[in-house]
Amino acid sequence: MPAAVVNVEQYNPRPITSSFVDVSTIIGRKVEKERLVSELLREGRSGLVIPIVGMGGLGKTSFTQLVFKDAEVQAHFDIKAWVCVSDPFDVIKIAKEILELVSGIKSQDSSNVLEKLLESIQECIEDKKILLVLDDVWTQNQTEWETLSLPLLVQTCSKGSRILVTTRKQEVAQMMRATSDMITLGKLSHVDSLELFYSVAFQHREQDKSNKGFADIAKKIVGKCDEVLNSEIWKVKVVQQEVFRPLLLSYYDLAPEIKSCLMYCAIYPKDFEFDKEILIEQWMSQGYLNVGENKEEATQGREVFTKLVMRCFFQDFRQNALTKEIIGCKMHDIVHDFVQYLTENECLTLKAKGTHGIETSSANDRVRHLTLMLAHDGPFPSFISKLANSKILRTLKTFGSRFTAIDSDLISQLKCLRTLKLSHNIIEQLPKEIGNLIHLRYLDLSLNRYLERLPDSVCNLYNLQTLNLDKCARLEELPDNMGKLINLKHLHVCYCDSLRYLPKGIGSIRNLRTLDGEASVYCSEEVEVLTLGDLRMMNQLRRLDIGIPEVGENAASEAEKAELNQKVHLSYLKLNYLWNQRDNDANARVMNALRPHENLGCLVIDGYKGSTWPNWMTTAYLTRLTVFHLCHSKSSVLPPLGKLPSLKVVKLKYLDRLKKIGAEFFGVEEETSSSFPSLETLFLGCLPSLERWELGGKYSSDSKMKSISIVPRLSSLHIVQCPKLKQLPDLLMQNAPVQNLLIDCYKSFDNLSDEFISRIPNVTIIPSIYGVDPFFKGRTIDTEDILFWYVIN
Repeated sequence: MPAAVVNVEQYNPRPITSSFVDVSTIIGRKVEKERLVSELLREGRSGLVIPIVGMGGLGKTSFTQLVFKDAEVQAHFDIKAWVCVSDPFDVIKIAKEILELVSGIKSQDSSNVLEKLLESIQECIEDKKILLVLDDVWTQNQTEWETLSLPLLVQTCSKGSRILVTTRKQEVAQMMRATSDMITLGKLSHVDSLELFYSVAFQHREQDKSNKGFADIAKKIVGKCDEVLNSEIWKVKVVQQEVFRPLLLSYYDLAPEIKSCLMYCAIYPKDFEFDKEILIEQWMSQGYLNVGENKEEATQGREVFTKLVMRCFFQDFRQNALTKEIIGCKMHDIVHDFVQYLTENECLTLKAKGTHGIETSSANDRVRHLTLMLAHDGPFPSFISKLANSKILRTLKTFGSRFTAIDSDLISQLKCLRTLKLSHNIIEQLPKEIGNLIHLRYLDLSLNRYLERLPDSVCNLYNLQTLNLDKCARLEELPDNMGKLINLKHLHVCYCDSLRYLPKGIGSIRNLRTLDGEASVYCSEEVEVLTLGDLRMMNQLRRLDIGIPEVGENAASEAEKAELNQKVHLSYLKLNYLWNQRDNDANARVMNALRPHENLGCLVIDGYKGSTWPNWMTTAYLTRLTVFHLCHSKSSVLPPLGKLPSLKVVKLKYLDRLKKIGAEFFGVEEETSSSFPSLETLFLGCLPSLERWELGGKYSSDSKMKSISIVPRLSSLHIVQCPKLKQLPDLLMQNAPVQNLLIDCYKSFDNLSDEFISRIPNVTIIPSIYGVDPFFKGRTIDTEDILFWYVIN
């Protein structure tokens, strides 16, 4: 998608700001103001930089003006200076403006020597308490910021001097090394938004405000704006220009490939929650991510996503519950309107309850991306070909429909399509003509629960990069010639309950990055399906999620052929033994043969039935492992995970035979100096036999244990459904800096003191569903119990 061209000059793109404001016109931000004023009045080190971050038009400048004019703030500082920085970041110009403000004298010096200007500034502010505001900072250039030397200059002032910075970009706060003190402005509350609307629309006329008819209209308008209001919107100007002017500044500051990725989001419905990885795969399908300098497209896509997050184009983030990584988000309605405004001739969204009366009125020969939101049960509508020029159509997506079939003639016309999303329908069969879409990069058929097979012609899509078949519950098999998809990078087959094997040809797809969904990979070379040995040449894998259905006596030799230890790019590995009912030494030999490369970042083991752990799990071999999950294991002993230097998250659940967590888990040995040095989150759930948790063993002497640094970074501890566990390790409670504790039946713990509980900022206590805590026995399951199930699952 080419970058949209808009004449930004007509919008007066960079208005000059000052500290002067009628504070009576500023509404809301009470909590944020109290926090910032408290920080400004607090005595402490000088030179503290406090960034105020938010998307364009959100009111960062107005908020800062409100704080700047606060009576306590004015009285607290000897010198107050406000500089509108904007872009470009002119060091000499900024230094001159600061000098005039702190000296109170209009400078007659035409010197452009920075050293002289900084010396003059220092003479004026030395030993005085200063508040300096830098409004509308855009630069991320570390050299420019360091050249100005403001933090160093302010450190010569009296203690408590501060620098406030307003910016749209979190990268600015990072560059200034001030993220810990950053204040991120969100949208106004509904009450404050109504008050702002009333102040502009009714000019404080109470009789209009009290009119029920006007009040109802006002609430609808404010709801439409989603609590982002700018008084300029309601002047007699073109609404789009006034609403989008601040966003255009942020848009023009983006690199070309980031602009294209942002505008592509216009094809999604409002309030849609993006899945980060799916969005990146779709950017890839459109060719928006430029590959260079040995950088993967997916890696660049994640960088683009992060930059859009840091520029405040995304909000309402969904995080991984344990790792806190952002995995999903939404786009504010105003931002969504903005990207649709930029792409109004290229993106078309049709929303209707049926399929009648829309084919002629919505036609546009320039449409490249078409989204259908048709509440329709039945065949795919044939008029789609009339809505857009099939020769330039690149994207076709459906939302909220229940199409049962797609016409072969329609498919034949869409030969230039790159992205085809037909998920959440009830399609039973795909036409063989789909194999003619030779430019198709992305095909999403997920959640078509009646789809049983794919046509063999799918294997002709040699440019296909992503094939998503998640939750196609009746899908029984994939075409035998899948190996022809030489450019396939991501194969998603999660929750395909009827899919018992993968075709052998998948092993020849050398470019595959993702193979997930616990698809069965067999250990017997005689079987004409994908086996562990067939993974040998798939050295580009980043994510591997497989099920191992049976383990025979010779399975270890087949597992060795997989050569997982050669897959240097593999970052996520899940091994699922749930279908394997044997409890023998062959499991341990297979696990030992499946040694991954030391670069592995996340390891999930489900259903392992071996009695011992492989050698590579009993040492510090996995030096870069950050996440470890173990569930449904039959082992009664845990591996010594405490030896792993980078491990941040450990999750243990459904371990029926585990009776004790001891020194072996913490990796405590004679020469041990630290255990779990990086661990931040520990989750213990559904461990019915666990009775003891101790740091003892032969190294249990006080002197020895006190010399070991144990979980020095543990911030989150979750313990649920461990009914026999009565004590937590004393050293853990004494030393671990726990900030979040989630626990059930805490009264059953003998040594869980109120003093320990009281020093933890965030504590969640869940009643037990199984009645371990007598207080909750016989009571109806409530919302807290629902939270318990959410945490477990």
